[in-house]
Amino acid sequence: MSKIIVITGAGGVLCSALAKALAKEGHKIALLDLCKEAANKVVTEIESSGGLALAVEANVLDKTSLIKAREKITQQFGECDILINGAGGNHPKGTTSQSSLNLEDLKREESDFKTFFDLDIDGIKFVFDLNFIGTLLPTQIFSKDMVERQDCSILNISSMNAFTPLTKIPAYSGAKAAVSNFTQWLAVHFAKVGIRVNALAPGFFLTEQNRTLLTKEDGDLTPRGNLIIEQTPMGRFGKPEDLISTTLWLCDKRSSFVTGVVVPIDGGFSAYSGV
Repeated sequence: MSKIIVITGAGGVLCSALAKALAKEGHKIALLDLCKEAANKVVTEIESSGGLALAVEANVLDKTSLIKAREKITQQFGECDILINGAGGNHPKGTTSQSSLNLEDLKREESDFKTFFDLDIDGIKFVFDLNFIGTLLPTQIFSKDMVERQDCSILNISSMNAFTPLTKIPAYSGAKAAVSNFTQWLAVHFAKVGIRVNALAPGFFLTEQNRTLLTKEDGDLTPRGNLIIEQTPMGRFGKPEDLISTTLWLCDKRSSFVTGVVVPIDGGFSAYSGV
């Protein structure tokens, strides 16, 4: 049965792949993104394959913007059945330059070198707002349409570093841990009104946000990229299509008794002890 699926951050690499896969299943897809041009591009691809999609400019941190987006979607498609909270990301100001603090680091004077003590509070707030508040606010706006209706659900995007924090990125790790915790809380809170809430926890996928951190200009891996592959039992980065089957399952009534789970899709990274 066709569903109306709202996806935030839909212009990005991972969520655009999910949008196209869900459209192929016959669902109507509303693509929300701060950059409408990016969402429009995905809509064009979906429509060229015979699917139905709508691009909506929206800011996941602005309640008024989300309300306007909901009104537009309701007018053109109907009420939301499934919400995928895909908006998120990191910020350089919430990232340390080194994995561990060394005494010599405290003497360095380069403006772009950051220890834990140099982390910018505004950068950290940006990361927490984008990932956590940017999940909570769209859920407040769109989940009202789902109450006591059939086969409605919410799918959040957490991260495998919500289980074990990665070095250098305390803000992002903490924010995604909050998303996982919120997923479990919301699953309990909504259980009596028929809304399931689950999350994906992707491992390392090459996106525009992390490409320069993991690969060099010639395509070879950076030291951090090599370390990740060494710690990933399947020996590769994830591909956007690796998220599709789990997404289809969690959005389908075949998972009707599944709620409150966070599913790692990481090639075994979170299971590997390093020895």
